Amino acid sequence: MRVAIVHYWLVSMRGGEKVVDALCDMYPEADIFTLVYDERRVSEKIRRHRVIPSFLQKIPGARRHYQSLLPLMPFALESLDVSGYDLIISSESGPAKGITPGPQATHVCYCHSPMRYVWDHYHFYRANAGLPTRLLMPWIAPALRAWDVTTAARVDAFVANSRHVADRIGKYYRRRAIVLNPPVNVDEFAPATELGDYYLVAGQLVGYKRVDLAVRAFTRMDRKLVVIGEGPEMAALKRLAGSNVSFLGRAPFSQLKDMLARCRALVFPGTEDFGIVPVEAMASGRPVIAHASGGVLDSIVPDQTGLLFNEQSEAGLIEAVHRFEAMEGRFRPEDIRRHAQQFSDAHFKQRMQQIIEEEMARRKPAPVSLSGAVRKQPSLRPRVARVKLPDSHLRNGA
Repeated sequence: MRVAIVHYWLVSMRGGEKVVDALCDMYPEADIFTLVYDERRVSEKIRRHRVIPSFLQKIPGARRHYQSLLPLMPFALESLDVSGYDLIISSESGPAKGITPGPQATHVCYCHSPMRYVWDHYHFYRANAGLPTRLLMPWIAPALRAWDVTTAARVDAFVANSRHVADRIGKYYRRRAIVLNPPVNVDEFAPATELGDYYLVAGQLVGYKRVDLAVRAFTRMDRKLVVIGEGPEMAALKRLAGSNVSFLGRAPFSQLKDMLARCRALVFPGTEDFGIVPVEAMASGRPVIAHASGGVLDSIVPDQTGLLFNEQSEAGLIEAVHRFEAMEGRFRPEDIRRHAQQFSDAHFKQRMQQIIEEEMARRKPAPVSLSGAVRKQPSLRPRVARVKLPDSHLRNGA
């Protein structure tokens, strides 16, 4: 069986690329197709595979400024030849599912999210883009939406990384999706013996993650907050922050593990498709204070592994922190970590394999008996109805 893995772009190792890593374990002989590839910034596991990038790879600066090439992505993706493969697994967040499979191939799409920048985050991305992009997006977005919906028909089975994403697949594509949360390397995290006196925010510093709410709220409360991550919002966040808020930038993994294990709680004020960092915090035995939206509704058990707040505002977060501190002693690290184990890499691979095998079996044509097929062929001779006339007609010369 020839297997192709299609991922939108391979220029870093974030949540989507960790899924590709797991798929590489499942199919060590698979070929990988992608729009843009930077082998220096991906795992050794991915580098061991044959990686085929699109023609965008030849454009100078494409590996750094790939997002500005959005209008060309459908053309680049459809130029990738996957016609000779039996199984195609697309890892979708940017355009990945739009490849053109052969008629006998099985195409399973693991969807991290429908394209945010043309659907539910369209106005956010446009408002925060540069002038050329703001002017161009109203002209290209309708065509991209139409292409995105049309290419959903090329997928045999959708797998969503959360119920939140499954709902969006149903809304935009009118397709049902199986929910399978993404793999998290929970065994790499462990509880600490001693805790610190700080709360933690970790992740990319972009607007939709609402780190600004955490910075404002903790500045008002005068409680220690540590922010790990980098991104375009860094300078603006520092201007909002009081002396009790510290920024560590992009921390090495060893430091991130230590900070997660010793924080009072992870603060997660944004809306994510799933949210890997909250699961990593729980694998470290620490509770999570999160806005009650998106993928955390799949991962957090309220008042057992964390605490959810409904109002996505500074006041809503402050109220949640006060509520957390009133019940902080009730959170048991060993119970929180045990809950996180269900999001393990092994569980993901086992369930994903089952989904793929069931879909391939469903699409496999049933064997046809030649003799049975001959017997069931309709006769080409015209059928003549026989009508029995009453005797009176015969006696009257009819």
